[in-house]
Amino acid sequence: MANITASEVNKLRKHTGAGMMDCKKALVEADGDFDKAIEILRKKGQKVAEKRSDRDANEGVVIAGTTADNKFGAVITLNCETDFVAKNEEFVGTAKNILQIALDNKINALDALLSSNYTDGQSITDKITEEVGKIGEKIELSDLAVIEANQVIAYNHPGFKTATAVGLNKEGEESAQAGKNVAMQIAAMNPVALDADQVSDEIKARELEIGREQAKKEGKPEQIIEKIAEGKLHKYYKENTLLNQQYFVDNKETVKSYLKSVDKDLTVTDFKRSSLV
Repeated sequence: MANITASEVNKLRKHTGAGMMDCKKALVEADGDFDKAIEILRKKGQKVAEKRSDRDANEGVVIAGTTADNKFGAVITLNCETDFVAKNEEFVGTAKNILQIALDNKINALDALLSSNYTDGQSITDKITEEVGKIGEKIELSDLAVIEANQVIAYNHPGFKTATAVGLNKEGEESAQAGKNVAMQIAAMNPVALDADQVSDEIKARELEIGREQAKKEGKPEQIIEKIAEGKLHKYYKENTLLNQQYFVDNKETVKSYLKSVDKDLTVTDFKRSSLV
């Protein structure tokens, strides 16, 4: 049996963040082999993850960012069980590192991101498993949303509970500032689609049926119920599609008219929004 020193235990603790006793036991089991001890701790984390697989992980952080050229943007959601862990600097730092990996490699699928290298041959999945073993909570990378455009602007609401990314058809400082304002609009107003023609058929059918039922309850004549329902659907578009919403800075204009006041050809090509609130 190898003689395990306090300095070796401390080195493993600093490298993994695991407790002192867990590190010592892992080193003893690994007969002093540092890399094998790390693997043992990861396996311990996997066991913890399995035990907690049925737990709710409704807390966490949502973080958005863009590549240096602002052509690609991503929003990631890293969940945990408690707000206490979500506010931990190391947890937030892990989320930021995962986001940066997505940006650096322009990864557009969650599975691909999970299998990507986190550090020194350790995948993001392995890193999350390690964090589960260290923290003792269920942790999962639950969402990745990406945008590619001529210019992408990211916005993180204070507290990392809501984040957005907006794609624009034009570059430039004025467009960037307008994009930031629109990204904040998306965070605050949570539009369901970019424009009316992008609202799903399911939502349209639901809103029309709601409109019909409301008209019937109000005793409206049968021959105008469909017209009333259509009117309510158009009101829904104004309130819930980004380009048709009232601009939150000046409700006398829409987001579409605000963008045209900055540049007559400026518009949003796509947006993403993720939130834990």
